[in-house]
Amino acid sequence: MKLAIFVGVLAELAGVGLTATATWLIMRAAEHPPMQALTVAIVAVRTLALAKGALRYLERLTSHKAVLSEAVELRGRVYDDLAHRRHIPSGTALTRIVTNVDQHLDSRLRTTLPWVTAALVSAVMAVFSLPLAIGLLINVVLLPWLAIRKPQDLTPLRAKLTEQTTELVHSKEELIAYGLFDEKLRAATRTAKELSREERTRDLTPLAIAVQFGAALLMLAQHEPAWLIMAAIATFEITVPLAALTRPAPEPTDEPEPSHNPDFPVPHGKTAIVGPSGSGKTTLLNAIAHQLEPSKGALADAHVFHTTVRTNVLLAKPDATQAELDRAAAITELDLDWDQVVGERGEEISGGQRQRLILTRSVLANPEVLLMDEPTEGLDPEQADRVLKNVLDNCRGTALVVTHREEQLALFDHVHHRGPIRHEHVGRVG
Repeated sequence: MKLAIFVGVLAELAGVGLTATATWLIMRAAEHPPMQALTVAIVAVRTLALAKGALRYLERLTSHKAVLSEAVELRGRVYDDLAHRRHIPSGTALTRIVTNVDQHLDSRLRTTLPWVTAALVSAVMAVFSLPLAIGLLINVVLLPWLAIRKPQDLTPLRAKLTEQTTELVHSKEELIAYGLFDEKLRAATRTAKELSREERTRDLTPLAIAVQFGAALLMLAQHEPAWLIMAAIATFEITVPLAALTRPAPEPTDEPEPSHNPDFPVPHGKTAIVGPSGSGKTTLLNAIAHQLEPSKGALADAHVFHTTVRTNVLLAKPDATQAELDRAAAITELDLDWDQVVGERGEEISGGQRQRLILTRSVLANPEVLLMDEPTEGLDPEQADRVLKNVLDNCRGTALVVTHREEQLALFDHVHHRGPIRHEHVGRVG
């Protein structure tokens, strides 16, 4: 990272020097001096222009290399920690852990590096003018401090908007059938407006631009040379983006207790939880998960790491044998090579393969109580029914499954109905 900062400072200084030299050259040329008097400035302009481009490219290479190297080390440490835990956090907690790691790495590249570079360049340029020094102090110190004095707490709003949008897109027909579409659309619109308002109030860029031109006007009033005024404006261009810096709040990775105890007796055997979108099926499943002892229950998590299929599945049982892995894969019809790398969040495999990989992990864990939320989503109906039957037949204890497919209800011993007007009912199939 030190090399990236050094190269970045040189690139920015080359840009400022190019602006100052070009301004001086234009004004001097207007006086029609002998060509020899302009030769040094012409060469300097061409040299600085070439140097700026080359240094900028080198700065990108060195900064991204530094951050990627740190990413490999940090993600490796996080993964090793998770792999050696006896109890793996839920899928939501795993996703939050990965998000926090990504936010940390992103802040190094988009916050720390630009601020350090701007601060060093400003320190060099501040010696030329008092108004310039004051303006740079405001833009480099005061405004960034105001921008990041409180952690960015917009993650819950973004997550809420994503959830609402997903529900509107994927459950449109169901929401229309229950007369809930317009209500859900209005709620998503309110969330989008609130998010936009919060983002606007946190951006101090207009104030930074006002400081930039205010300092330039003061320098002009003090009859500072034109090349210095233009160099000052170029320096401020480096500092203006700092007014929009944000410090995202780390997402909580603990497993919070539910706000209420689920009023739902868990019957022994296989139980399907059905109901319209928004009726609280997933909320009920999460509440039940928090009531279970970690050694007895497992909520089939949906996070896939950027590693091999084998390593992803072994999270459920690190000491599993190859025979146990093959048996679990046969139950879920997983058709991936064990050494295949699945990509970031499983982007190198299909949605159906990703879903079956997650199910394979659940089968390998084989807990006393297995909770699954739409476990066969993304599979074609025939394969979905077949795979779910295999998983349920393999389950050694209790299984609770959220599903929307009525064709799958015959696979269960019990069905728990949830509705928008709380007419829940638990009954035996048939």
